[in-house]
Amino acid sequence: MRIAFTFLTSLFLVFGQSNVYAQRKFELNDLQKLYSLTDPQISPDGKSVLIVVSKPDTTINKNKSFIYKVEVATGVTQQLTFERVSVSSPRWSPLGNAIAFISADAAGKNQIFALPMNGGEAKKITNSPTGVQQFTFSPDGTTFAFTQPDEKSNKKEIEKGYDAFEVNKNSMFFNAKPSSSHIWLISTEGSEAKRLTTGNWTIPADGYISWSPDGKVIAFQSYESPYSGELISLIKTVEIATGKINRITQNQISPDAMHIERQPIFSPDGKHIVFQRNLENVGYGFDVFLTSITGGNAVNLTTKLDRCFFKAVWSNDSKAIFVVANDFNTTSLWMQPLYGTTKKLNLSNLSIAGGYWYEYNIGKNNSIAFIASSPQSPQELYLLETPESIPKKLTNFNDEVRNIPLGKQETFSWKSDEFTPNGILTFPPDFDPAKKYPLVLEPHGGPRATSKESFNSSVQLKAAHGYIVFQPNFRGSDNVGYRFSEANNGDFGEGPGRDVMRGLTELKKRSYIDNSKIAVTGWSYGGFMTTWLIGNYQGWKCAVAGAAVTDLIAEYTLSDHGSMGRFEQGKGKSPFTDKKVKENGIKNSPITYAENVKTPTLILSNTGDERVPISQSYTYFRVLQDNGVESKFMAFPITGHSPTDPIRIKEMNRFILEWLDKYLK
Repeated sequence: MRIAFTFLTSLFLVFGQSNVYAQRKFELNDLQKLYSLTDPQISPDGKSVLIVVSKPDTTINKNKSFIYKVEVATGVTQQLTFERVSVSSPRWSPLGNAIAFISADAAGKNQIFALPMNGGEAKKITNSPTGVQQFTFSPDGTTFAFTQPDEKSNKKEIEKGYDAFEVNKNSMFFNAKPSSSHIWLISTEGSEAKRLTTGNWTIPADGYISWSPDGKVIAFQSYESPYSGELISLIKTVEIATGKINRITQNQISPDAMHIERQPIFSPDGKHIVFQRNLENVGYGFDVFLTSITGGNAVNLTTKLDRCFFKAVWSNDSKAIFVVANDFNTTSLWMQPLYGTTKKLNLSNLSIAGGYWYEYNIGKNNSIAFIASSPQSPQELYLLETPESIPKKLTNFNDEVRNIPLGKQETFSWKSDEFTPNGILTFPPDFDPAKKYPLVLEPHGGPRATSKESFNSSVQLKAAHGYIVFQPNFRGSDNVGYRFSEANNGDFGEGPGRDVMRGLTELKKRSYIDNSKIAVTGWSYGGFMTTWLIGNYQGWKCAVAGAAVTDLIAEYTLSDHGSMGRFEQGKGKSPFTDKKVKENGIKNSPITYAENVKTPTLILSNTGDERVPISQSYTYFRVLQDNGVESKFMAFPITGHSPTDPIRIKEMNRFILEWLDKYLK
C-alpha cells in the first residue's frame, strides 16, 4: 500500500508541476535564462559548426560567451572555451586542425588566440597594444592578417595635459582624436607583428578584410579618416609583397556625396570580388556588386531582388552568392547565380537572426549553417544540407524558455497612401478573442529595419502582461524594397505617422482591442515615432520614449552619424545652407509638437549615447515638465545606444512594464 501511495504521489507531483509550469508566463527573470547564438562557422570538411554561445551572468553583470563545436550529423555539442568571460569571431584554420578567436588578455586588450583541435590550451598569438579588431587566416594557414588602431604618437604629451584635439565629423562625446586602424601580419605560431598598411585613412572596426586565394593580396574597406561621420568609403587591395594599394572600383565620386562600398570578399576561384554599395546618396540598404580582381566596371547582382542587403557569401564553386535581407514579415535567404535566375530558399517559418548583419555561413557542398528563431522559439542553430533542403535544427540551448507558453503572432497589412504597409501582432499567451485587451504600439528603430515574425523577448514580456503588441512596418522600413524604404526621405514624421495611425485604425475595428487603453513605446527611431505620435495625435494612455530622436537638426549636429542626416532629410543639402531643408527639419521634429503632449511619458536614455545624445531626451523632458505633463526620466550611466548588460536590460524592461501596467491595467 505504501508503494502504491508513493507511486501515485509521484505521478501527482510530476503532472502537477508540469501543469503549473505550463500555466506560468514569460517574466523578467526569464531574460537571464536566454542563450544568444552568433557567428556560425562551418568546418572545412563540413562535419561540424563553430558558434559563439552567450548567456547573461547577473553575478558579474556580463554576458559570458563561449565557443561551442556542434556536430552536423548528430547535433552533439562540445564546449571549447571555458574560463574566458568573452570570446568572438571563431574561425577555422584552412586545414580544420585548429581554430582561432578573439578574446581579452590579462591587460584587457583583445588578442588573437589559437586552439588546436587535437587537444591542448589556447595560445595567445598577438600582443596588440590597442586591441585586435578583426582577423583572417591566410589561405595556406601560416599567417594571420588583422587590424588594430594605431597607438597615439603623442601619448606622453597627452598625459601631461596637451590633449586638445580637432573636432571634425564626430559625435559630441568624442574626447580625443580618433586613431586610424590598419592591417598587420603575424605568423599563426606567434612572432613579432609586421605592419602592412599605414596612413591617415582607416579601416573600420566592423569592416571586412578578405585574403585572395593565391595569398598575394588582401581586399579591405577604407574611409578617408577615422572620424565617425565620414560618408565615403572605398574597396581597395594591398599587395602582400610590396604594400602597394589599388582601388578596385572606378566610380567618380563627388566629395559631397554619400558613397559607401564595403565587405569585399574574394571568390573561391580568385577571379572576382563581391562587395556591397549603397544606392546613390542613400545611407541604408545595399546592393551586392561583382567586379574582377583587376577592377573595372562593377555589375549589380541584386538589382532585381529589390531588397536591402547587408551580407553576401560565395558558393563553393564561385558561380553564385548567397544573400539575406528583411522580406515582408521575415528574413529570406536567396541563392543568386552570377548568371541566371535567383532562387529563394525554404526556411520554413524561421527568421535568420541579425540586423545590418545576418548570422549565416556557407560550407562544403553549399551547406548553410544559420542562427534563427520563430515567434515562439528563441534562437537555435539550423542547417540546410543543400540549398534544396529544409532546415534541420542542430541545438537546443533555449529549451527551457521554449517550454514556457509564449504569445502567438499574426501579420496583417493595410492601405496608406500609395503603399501597403504591414505589421506584426503578438497576442497574450492565454489570448481569448471573446475578451478585450489593451494594445501596446511598438514602432521599430532604424528607421531602415523591420519588425518580423520572430522571437522577441521584450515583446513577449509585454504579451505576458496581458497586452496585444502591434509592431508596424511603416514607410522607411526595409522589408518591401527601396521605394518604400526611401519614402520617408525628408518625411521622417508625417508619412510614417499616417501609416501607423491608419494601421491602428484598422486594428481598432477588432472586437478584442480595448480602444480606451492604447499605449506607444519605442527605442531610437522607435522613440522618435513615439514622441511624434503623442505630439500629433491624442488618445494615448501612456508612452515610453527610449533614446528618442526629438530634434532632427540637433541630431545632425551632435550624433556620430549626424552627417548622414543631410542625405536622409535634405537630399544632400544642409539645414544651415538651405532654408527649406531647415524648415522641413523643424517641421519633422517631435520637439516642435512637444507642447501639445498630454500623454504620461516615461523617457529612457544612456548618458553616453553617441548615436542619439541624451541632450535630446533632456530637452523633451524639460518641455513636458514645464507644461505639467506627467513624466519621468530614467538615465543609465553608461555608453552605447541601449543597455547591453544583463542587469540594465532587465531594469529597462522593468521600467517599461511598470509604466505600462500603471496606466493600462
